[in-house]
Amino acid sequence: MFVQTPPSRSRAISWRAVATVSTAALVYALTRDVGLSLMVGALDAIVKIALWPLHERAWAERAMSGRAAAPGPTPAVLWFTGLSGSGKSTIAQRVYGDLERRGHKVEYLDGDTIRDIFPTTGFSKAERDLHVKRVGHLASTLERNGVLVIAAFISPYAETRDFVRGLCDRFVEIFVSTPLAVCEERDVKGLYAKARRGEITQFTGIDDPYEAPTRAEITIDTSRVSLDDATDQVTEYLEQHAVGALP
Repeated sequence: MFVQTPPSRSRAISWRAVATVSTAALVYALTRDVGLSLMVGALDAIVKIALWPLHERAWAERAMSGRAAAPGPTPAVLWFTGLSGSGKSTIAQRVYGDLERRGHKVEYLDGDTIRDIFPTTGFSKAERDLHVKRVGHLASTLERNGVLVIAAFISPYAETRDFVRGLCDRFVEIFVSTPLAVCEERDVKGLYAKARRGEITQFTGIDDPYEAPTRAEITIDTSRVSLDDATDQVTEYLEQHAVGALP
């Protein structure tokens, strides 16, 4: 980072002397009049010394107004939870994209992406809990370093979500409450059909439980609202509660 140190008084005086002498020399070179050169040099020094405080004050006020006009958002963890196919990742990605386009320091964490990095992560309760706690620790670390975190995970167990809440300074739980029947109708990946046929087990909502949040800051049912309205609901909450006004 470049740090500009304020000029010392002696340096300022020496620079002003150099500027005055150079002005007088230029006038002499043009007119060959010593008296006129000295007079213009003296007037130049007096006028610029008088104007200097006004110049500095104007720049200081401009710098202060610029900093006040564009505050960054307060770091927070926005935790999207819901059944597979509920729409949580779609909304989270939209919110992430909107914040990123505005130039905010934001990071997106997604359940499928994290599992690709840790492919041996299983689906038992113990393994799910460990997975969510691991991601929660990462999210809270990013938050402490000034990042606004968008996380989208099924995270079916209330106790584990509460654990993550306790790690974070500002935790916003967003429950995407789309009904199971609607999620099954969508079944983009064909997972529900496989779970119903018994081809996969420990599938949340079928043979594994989903513990719905009871104190979520935001609840969104995508069978009732559009993607635009869902995104606006999250953004409006951020503006009013979680991170202050978003420029």
